[in-house]
Amino acid sequence: MAKRAKNLLVWLHGLTSVGWMSQALALFVLVVYGLKTGDAAGFRMAQVLDHRLLAMLANASAFTGMMLSALTPWGYFRHWWVLAKFVITVVQLYLGIFLLSGNLNAAASTGGTSPAMPVGTALMASAIAFQLWLSVAKPWKRTPWSTAKKLPTGSPTMFLVAVAVPIADCAIGTWLGNPMPALSLLVVIGYSVRRAATARSRSSAGSGRGTPAGPARRAATAPGPR
Repeated sequence: MAKRAKNLLVWLHGLTSVGWMSQALALFVLVVYGLKTGDAAGFRMAQVLDHRLLAMLANASAFTGMMLSALTPWGYFRHWWVLAKFVITVVQLYLGIFLLSGNLNAAASTGGTSPAMPVGTALMASAIAFQLWLSVAKPWKRTPWSTAKKLPTGSPTMFLVAVAVPIADCAIGTWLGNPMPALSLLVVIGYSVRRAATARSRSSAGSGRGTPAGPARRAATAPGPR
C-alpha cells in the first residue's frame, strides 16, 4: 500500500510537470504569434491558457514535488539536485505570478507586449525540462547540511492526501474561476514544520539515550560493602 501510494504521487508529479512544460510552450507560440501579427486575440488566448490551465498545473507540480521531498528520505536540503529543483520551482512561480501574468493581462488589453515575453516563456519551458533531467539523473553530491541519519518515509495516508489536495485545489479554482492553491500551501507548510519538529525530538531522545552514567550513578552501583 505504501509503495502504491508513493508511486501514485510520483505519477501525478510527472504528469503535472510535463503538462506545465507543454502549456509553457503553447504560451510561447501564442505570444510569438501576437507579437508578429499584432493581433490581440493571440494574447487573449495566451491569457486564458495561463489563467485557466497553466497556473493550476504549475501549482500542482510544485506541491507534489515538495511533498515528495517532505514524505521521502530525500528531504529538501540533503541533496544538491533536490535543492536546485526547489529553488528553480520557487523562482518560476514568482516570475509566473508577478511578471508573466501581469504582462499578459496588459497585452490582452493593448494588443502589444515586450519582446522579453516569449523569452520568458521559453525559459520557463527550458527550466522545467532541466528539472525533469535532474529527477532522472540525480547528479551531484550531498549538501553540507546532510546528515548520515536517514529521514523516515511518510505514511501511505499522507501520500494519498498529497495526491488528493492538488486535485481539490484545481476543482475549487475552476469553480471560483481563479487558481487558488490554498489547501496545497497549508498542507506543505504544516507537514514540513511537523516533520522537522518530529526529527528534532527524535534526535534529542536518541542523544539522551546515549549519554554515559554520571559519577553519582557509578558510585551507587559500584561494588563494595553495604
